[in-house]
Amino acid sequence: MRKLITAAILATMSVAAMAQDATISIKDIDGTQKIPKEIYGQFAEHLGTCIYGGLWVGENSPIPNTQGYRNDVLEALKQLKVPVLRWPGGCFADEYHWMDGIGPKDKRPSMKNNNWGGTIEDNSFGTHEFLNLCELLGCEPYISGNVGSGTMEELAKWVEYMTSEEGTPMAKLRKENGRAKPWKVKFLGVGNESWGCGGNMRPEYYSDLYRRYSTYCRNYDGNRLYKIASGASDYDYNWTKVLMNNVGNLMDGVSLHYYTVSGWNGSKGSATKFDNDQYYWTLGKCLEIEDVIKRHCTIMDEKDPNKRIGLLVDEWGTWWDEEPGTVSGHLYQQNALRDAFVAALSLNVFHKYTDRVKMANIAQIVNVLQSMILTDTKGTGHMVLTPTYHVFEMYKPFQEATFLPLDLKCEKMRVRHDMNKQMDESRDDGYRTLPLISASAAKTTDGSMVISLSNVSLDKKSEITIDLGGFKGKNVSGRILTSKSVADYNDFEHPDRVQPVPFKDAKIKKGTLTVKVPAKSLVVLEVK
Repeated sequence: MRKLITAAILATMSVAAMAQDATISIKDIDGTQKIPKEIYGQFAEHLGTCIYGGLWVGENSPIPNTQGYRNDVLEALKQLKVPVLRWPGGCFADEYHWMDGIGPKDKRPSMKNNNWGGTIEDNSFGTHEFLNLCELLGCEPYISGNVGSGTMEELAKWVEYMTSEEGTPMAKLRKENGRAKPWKVKFLGVGNESWGCGGNMRPEYYSDLYRRYSTYCRNYDGNRLYKIASGASDYDYNWTKVLMNNVGNLMDGVSLHYYTVSGWNGSKGSATKFDNDQYYWTLGKCLEIEDVIKRHCTIMDEKDPNKRIGLLVDEWGTWWDEEPGTVSGHLYQQNALRDAFVAALSLNVFHKYTDRVKMANIAQIVNVLQSMILTDTKGTGHMVLTPTYHVFEMYKPFQEATFLPLDLKCEKMRVRHDMNKQMDESRDDGYRTLPLISASAAKTTDGSMVISLSNVSLDKKSEITIDLGGFKGKNVSGRILTSKSVADYNDFEHPDRVQPVPFKDAKIKKGTLTVKVPAKSLVVLEVK
């Protein structure tokens, strides 16, 4: 009897999921808050082939390069208009000693990357190489400083080396190493994951260290630092509370890390081989970041009601098992259409909270975790753009646009909270509610409206009716990202299996936009 009841409930859920029509109403066509471009930030760690073979091949490589940077990767990243790039970690940052990565490359000492596979790091990519890359990309550098194993003096001198004009010992050393003019460095992270790989500290102890280290990181010659405290891992709300109480206005921002990672039978699961339950679980898990952000924001609001201190989600994204045959500890994973939905749904959440969330940095930019780009590092020079790359490229109009709040009504489904436990339909706990449509809207700097629509249903299309709230749009254009299977991905043999194409199934009439979105599809529209 119990099996029959469960089957009946599942059938009811399936029928409900088939009803995919949705309505959206734009609540305020003027909006009040801007979406900072830094929400579309990137993250590059000395991990696997992210740096070596991904961003950097060296001046003598047979792979076409500009000053050692891969030309194909460089051009692809320029297309994304990367606003900010975080480096050198991650866990690597708190074992990195910056003076090992300056001066003649043949005289730089090597080190063992203890966090990521025990790889020998030759330090040929250091401060100059990173900051010059940021200049080539036209993005802000975000330096993650060593608090775990480094000294306060070491970090203070690094800031001086990068940003002081002249007359200081570190400015002189920089000039001797070939860079006369200082760089502009805005974002400085004072430690990383200090609760874990950055020192296994208590929040009270880290708070005192932050106060000390940040004091001696000076503003030189017109360069003003935005100092970021090492914040919490997802649900550690006490960490945020202690920092707000003990550090407060001495920090400009505090970080937050949140990964969409499973624990399926002791495994993170495959990036490309998963069933329907695992797919929907993943989207439910990624959307849980909204509740996490809201709770951290509530804590911050108690001490900082004017929202002067930013919340920076400077590590986020999917984390799957490493691809078979790759180096253990290098975190190389494929990137399917499912990952693209995680990116889109997460960005839609970030847009809603930019009164507090001032930056987000997906992990990571090349060859690691939910990357933008995959490269063949064996000498062939192949490069492929991932479905996640295409989401970031399609979402470019949201950078610096004005967020438009909306009301969304759509079908929802319940998904398991814990994939390792058997579903019990008689209980309400242990489940997440997953909307089958995700949307975001904004007014761009040229006065047009950009709208993103994700239909995450695996089997049913959706007709979405959008009340534009008085916006006088007459023309609509757009692109769609989809594929035959939500597990489809791009590889070196099939680099264009998942890519955006023009979308024609949107019509506008008398202030109402009607859009027919196929199943497992992401659409971005521009209304003028």
